[in-house]
Amino acid sequence: MTTDLSVHSGAADDENVRRLLRRTLLAQRRALPETEVARLSAAISARLAAEFPELARASVAFYWPVKNEPDLRPLMAEWHEAGARIALPVVVGANEPLAFRRWQPGQALREDRYGIPTPETGDFLVPEALIAPVLAFDANAYRLGYGGGLFDRTLAALVPRPLAIGVGFGFQKVESIHPQPHDKGLDAVVTEEGILRC
Repeated sequence: MTTDLSVHSGAADDENVRRLLRRTLLAQRRALPETEVARLSAAISARLAAEFPELARASVAFYWPVKNEPDLRPLMAEWHEAGARIALPVVVGANEPLAFRRWQPGQALREDRYGIPTPETGDFLVPEALIAPVLAFDANAYRLGYGGGLFDRTLAALVPRPLAIGVGFGFQKVESIHPQPHDKGLDAVVTEEGILRC
């Protein structure tokens, strides 16, 4: 399913369209009942596990879910038990790429400047795979996030580039996110409906 937010709405420029996409799709996602988020998250996790079994033995960075983002924590706990090195992002400074600190279930976390739980201790690592939530995505696997540029800045800085996987709900697919020169495409997007590879 593709959400039509009418990119022909007469918006003056791409940034206006991107703001509209962010506002509308965030509101739709936040309106989802907790039980629906749990159901959809389980479906997304099952697809990730089935399509990317190699990640259960890799170094994988994911995110702590906020604002009704898909909750991958049960899957990350499973992969941790299977031997994967799981990490969460750490904001190290303004306009800096993210760093990634190892995480394990039950570990003490503290809220960062954005109110997102992050590990206080643990080794830093360079992930082989980076899983990130989307506010919107399109058929070319471009991701629209919250607008801070952290993900794109981080993906551009990581060498070698990790496998970049976006996760979201089917209704977040749009005709185009109107990508900008700094936007980095994803390798795949996983929703409860299927997998888009690019």
